[in-house]
Amino acid sequence: MDVAGRVERLRPRVEQAGCDALLVTNLTNVAYLTGFTGSAGLLLVLPDEMVLTTDGRYRQQAGEQLAAAGVDARVEIGGAGRQREALVEAVAHVGRLGLEAAHVTWAQQRDFAGEEWFRSAELVATAGVVEQLRQVKDAGELARIAQAASIADRALEAVKARLAEGATEQEVALALDVEMRRLGASGSAFPTIVASGPNGAKPHALPSARPIGRGEMVVIDFGATVDGYRSDMTRTLCVGPPATQTLARMFEVVTDAQRAGVAAVAAGRTAAEVDAACREVIDDAGWGVAFVHGTGHGVGLDIHEAPAVAATSGDTLAAGHVVTVEPGVYIPSQGGVRVEDTVVVTDDGCRPLTLSPKDLSPSEGSVR
Repeated sequence: MDVAGRVERLRPRVEQAGCDALLVTNLTNVAYLTGFTGSAGLLLVLPDEMVLTTDGRYRQQAGEQLAAAGVDARVEIGGAGRQREALVEAVAHVGRLGLEAAHVTWAQQRDFAGEEWFRSAELVATAGVVEQLRQVKDAGELARIAQAASIADRALEAVKARLAEGATEQEVALALDVEMRRLGASGSAFPTIVASGPNGAKPHALPSARPIGRGEMVVIDFGATVDGYRSDMTRTLCVGPPATQTLARMFEVVTDAQRAGVAAVAAGRTAAEVDAACREVIDDAGWGVAFVHGTGHGVGLDIHEAPAVAATSGDTLAAGHVVTVEPGVYIPSQGGVRVEDTVVVTDDGCRPLTLSPKDLSPSEGSVR
């Protein structure tokens, strides 16, 4: 990945935001710009240098990670007081200092504006300056997301037969998490969802000790993490035939909606158009009110990032965006169905990264 080149693309955006420098407080953004993945740190982006401050726990790690990423930044190690001194000194001649408004608390803003911090600079609230840069993934980022998706595909293939063994939701979720780690993931992309029967009607249900029964829909939503980059996939499975015709129809409609949404993805299309393509299929089936969330979201270093794929989104898709397409129908008396893929936007369509079959039976199909 060209981590070192990112700051040069960022600096014009900082200027466009009306700032002379930017204080990056979001740790995901710090990692994106420097390669540093510690749990504490501040990054000051100036016109001609970067200053990274962190504490003694990361003295060796910070140097190693910045060197591995080819990033030229001054690293200041010390306690809170020493870090503050280094940053105050570095902004002594800065007129307008940008703060990441979405990632600075009220208390932090008051501190930064106080006598001990940036009293000589005008503090400016910025929105999405780094996040906008993160939307288009480079080849290295795409390779890592693709690897995370492949690990998730293989994990589901290895684990899904357990549904027929009367396992609980928690047991299946744990098995997926362990298998992803065994296959090389650094961890799960987010808390794994396994929701069976009535629990499937809750889009973000937590896995419970409930045994998975025959004829029930089982919503499995999970992903892997590789080098900080995440994948996201949902498959809905059923042990044996669906218990009701309504469940069978729900699966058919959601699968058709998801296919329509994926077909609508292309550079230059609006995110709202993709949402509408999914929603039209579900509306026509009479279940529009049961599709209770947006169609998708961006995926990268965060599991939910821009662009948003929803009816209310003002985003337009571009080549290199990575987004999910995940329509669902949720009926408390029946259960839920959701089908989701992570795809890369291309000039003339998209390339799916999650390749697990969409067969309803856990015993059918294999990763293609």
